[in-house]
Amino acid sequence: VPLAELSLMNKLIHTSLVESQQHVEILQRDPSSPLFSIKTFEELPLKKELLQGVYMMGFNRPSKIQEQALPLMLAYPPQNLIAQSQSGTGKTAAFVLAMLSRASASEKYPQCLCLAPTYELALQIGQVVRTIGKFCTDIKVNYAVRGNRVLKGTVLEEQIIIGTPGTTLDWCFKQRILDLTKISLFVLDEADIMIDTQGLSCQSIRIHRALPKSCQVLLFSATYKEPVRAFAERIIPDPIVIKLREEELTLSNIRQYFMVCQSSDEQYKALCNLYGSFTIGQVMIFCQTRRLADWLSGKMSRDGHQVAILTAELTVVQRASVIQRFREGKEKVLIATNVCARGIDVQQVTTVVNFGLPVDQDGEPDFETYLHRIGRAGRFGHRGIAFSVVQRETVHLVHKIEEYFQTTIKQLDPYDMDELEKLAA
Repeated sequence: VPLAELSLMNKLIHTSLVESQQHVEILQRDPSSPLFSIKTFEELPLKKELLQGVYMMGFNRPSKIQEQALPLMLAYPPQNLIAQSQSGTGKTAAFVLAMLSRASASEKYPQCLCLAPTYELALQIGQVVRTIGKFCTDIKVNYAVRGNRVLKGTVLEEQIIIGTPGTTLDWCFKQRILDLTKISLFVLDEADIMIDTQGLSCQSIRIHRALPKSCQVLLFSATYKEPVRAFAERIIPDPIVIKLREEELTLSNIRQYFMVCQSSDEQYKALCNLYGSFTIGQVMIFCQTRRLADWLSGKMSRDGHQVAILTAELTVVQRASVIQRFREGKEKVLIATNVCARGIDVQQVTTVVNFGLPVDQDGEPDFETYLHRIGRAGRFGHRGIAFSVVQRETVHLVHKIEEYFQTTIKQLDPYDMDELEKLAA
């Protein structure tokens, strides 16, 4: 699954901020310059209409990355910034606040430009602008994305433009309806994806070169690996960098169990016993193949369970809809192939089930996928529980996983209801 699609799914999932324990590092041009951080949104120079919008988003206080980044983004004179932080930590809300603060409602021309790698991500950012800017009724948004046709000679009056690099280039240089010399704030979102997607980095750099030297540049990325750093240096000389150290998935706060069955039908019975014993809020069940995921989804649905299924064959829109419904609790069970094992964080999920273990092409355990699968249940310091329902001939894989991760996976009898209920308690 393309990184841009994973990023979109995460933006849809995280309507509230993730509480991360990770350390924030700040690299600034002048180390002697004082740093300001905030603990409440009221400490920021925000109009009351924007504060109302922040509370509408459900944010009561700033996240770690926002505490450090927002004072820098809103400072005068404006400062260029790179903010690196994983999904759910409030990057989008932070730069949206900056755009809405910098945009002057009395000036009827584009002043803030935000680039995203895909049409869907641009629309999702626009949704955040609409929510936080709900009470800033004089500030308007337009989208430089495919399908939004504007005629040559159109005079753009919207203060904020959100677009993809290709269409934005078209608006600037072919149709000449977007004047980059008047842009005072330029936001580049998902820089790591921009670099990873052919053509986008060149287009972004070309747009940036046409901006005035006084334009404030904010670059956001989920990672700060070498390609991102090199890309950032080509766009922003000597930026202030704020890094939220990437959280490492760990098995230390996840209890792991496995059950041995004779067949897939017996695996299904074990899964039902497990589901019946636990008061499970929401559970993610991982399958190795789409065929297995379809079979399991059909059986669970026929037995009256509310089930959603997430596979690589779904369109972006379909995946977004599945995740939205699961996040809202309309379905209690999300059955997924490995499309969902990486990068997707649904905070209310504390239970993960492997319906069969992940294996590589040689039939050996896929250790990385196992870590990412069950890591969903223990994100950001939460305690989680993971069950692997396996057939007898694959028990040796369990022991290889134990050895590899230096961890203990305790065996359970799938039919010992007393033991399952004790475990649930």
